[in-house]
Amino acid sequence: MAASFPLPVTQDLSTLRAKLQGLLQFLREALSISSAHTVDFYTESVWKQLVDLPPETVLGVLRRSAAEAEVRSPEARLLVEAEMGSGIANFPQIFCETSQKLVSVEAFALAVRYYSVQNLGICTPFEQLLTALRGNQKQRTGENVKPDEFMNLKKSHEVQVMSELISSIADYCGIKQVIDLGSGKGYLSSFLSLKYGLKVYGIDSSNTNTHGAKERNRKLKKHWKVYHTRSKLDGNGLALKMAKERKVQDEIKYKVDIEGICNNSPANQGKMSTSDFLPDFSDSVICNIRTQMENLHVYSHREENLCFENSFSLIDLLPINAVEPTSLQTSKRNMSEANKERRKMISKSNESNIYSPLTSFITADSELHDIIKDLEDCLMVGLHTCGDLAPNTLRIFTSQPEIKGVCSVGCCYHLLSEEFENLHKESTQDKWGFPMCHYLKEERWCCGRNARMSACLALERVAVGQGLPTESLFYRAVLQDIIKECYGITKCDRHVGKIYSKSSSFLDYARKSLKKLGLDESKLPEKVIMDYYEKYKPRMNELEAFNMLKVVLAPCIETLILLDRLCYLKEQENIAWSALVKLFDPVKSPRCYAIIALKKQQ
Repeated sequence: MAASFPLPVTQDLSTLRAKLQGLLQFLREALSISSAHTVDFYTESVWKQLVDLPPETVLGVLRRSAAEAEVRSPEARLLVEAEMGSGIANFPQIFCETSQKLVSVEAFALAVRYYSVQNLGICTPFEQLLTALRGNQKQRTGENVKPDEFMNLKKSHEVQVMSELISSIADYCGIKQVIDLGSGKGYLSSFLSLKYGLKVYGIDSSNTNTHGAKERNRKLKKHWKVYHTRSKLDGNGLALKMAKERKVQDEIKYKVDIEGICNNSPANQGKMSTSDFLPDFSDSVICNIRTQMENLHVYSHREENLCFENSFSLIDLLPINAVEPTSLQTSKRNMSEANKERRKMISKSNESNIYSPLTSFITADSELHDIIKDLEDCLMVGLHTCGDLAPNTLRIFTSQPEIKGVCSVGCCYHLLSEEFENLHKESTQDKWGFPMCHYLKEERWCCGRNARMSACLALERVAVGQGLPTESLFYRAVLQDIIKECYGITKCDRHVGKIYSKSSSFLDYARKSLKKLGLDESKLPEKVIMDYYEKYKPRMNELEAFNMLKVVLAPCIETLILLDRLCYLKEQENIAWSALVKLFDPVKSPRCYAIIALKKQQ
């Protein structure tokens, strides 16, 4: 590593495993709620099977719990403090020991809160990490360009925060090359290259994405050039304005100087101030000069190729008779020629720093040397890498020596492959998306697709304190009962899709859905369809309460997946430092956690 500043202390493997054990103890009973499919809510009597409480009670407690989330109640604080050394054992009974039904929603809500990422204390503060990475160096801000000019606010927030962290890690490790896996449209890659001068390869499995990234990159380069041109024109306009005013001021100054010669005496000569040798510009022009000099500040080292090209020296801003002619002025023409050559070199450097989009399907066994011919010591990053790509990013990082650091933000947990999900099916796959760490492999732990799906879909709802859209789920659950009883179909692999948003009523929804599923909707009279609707309408609050339970439980599923990845890194002998960091504002970007690790020095 290029720097020797100590990074924040993180929890060791044994501590993380202890937290993982407590979480598993809770999830062994609670996972049935996440695993239940709302499509079968009425056909399988899900509420009766899993919950031994009135829906009104569940809704009331969960709503109060959400309202008190920011200001924890004294009871909750005492319970959490009691649990610090003993895990879930001291919580009041949550599930019935015999029926396995939920019997205390208050204890359920407290346990979910306790096993959240933030409360477990497994996160390293983002600002603390940045401070350690920078050491005594000043913060590098790069060029002052707002990314929301060419991307939406969510993506702008993610790209700014993550690129700042990656740039700091690169400086800390003395690295200039970055590999962006699952680069998609290339926003992060382009920003890292253009703002921070890093050499970036963006790899995506979709040729459409790669082609789109190249086109977007061309537009970004054009945007950057327009940005520079605008700055240059602003500078030239200021120079022209000053030249005109300077001409007028020179004429006045000449007259004043003639009169001053006659009146000049040692008694009248005081200590010369700045205003005495600067021209008598108006206050607005002097202010503009100062502003322009600040704006034209030349950044050091790597950012040198990103600064404005028409920086002025102070002598350029002074009138002709303000200073004595010097060798500096006589050599100005030679310096101008040198600056032209320098600008040509900078332009070429800028071109080389624009990132290279590549198309390749990445697996855990992918060899980067086969994809990138000039591979060197580098960082591997990924912003919302989908499904198995996130765990595969960590596996590639640990196995290939050129990769010195990793920063990965995963998403799409429902697309993860699980080793112990379909044990009855034969598979040649040897590297799975979940689990990764030894402990969960020994436990043969499986979440199941429904649990992973509920976690993924609920994240955005949790961020804004909402439940899932109940009416659309209610329509689908009632439709499933119609399909089962009227058509004799218990399992249907086909999906209804987004018919709810195109329907004016439940009757309209049912007929359109049956037709899409290839069922004869004409055999069902309107009365039969509406009878099913009226039958279940009074129980709609059951479905609402159950989905609130799934939403509240969702962060625990994410905690499990993140802990699995962090423990995997802690198990590797060649890793010097690894951490879980909350990068983004969860309201702006619900999937906000990054796995970060650095290798030991060779």
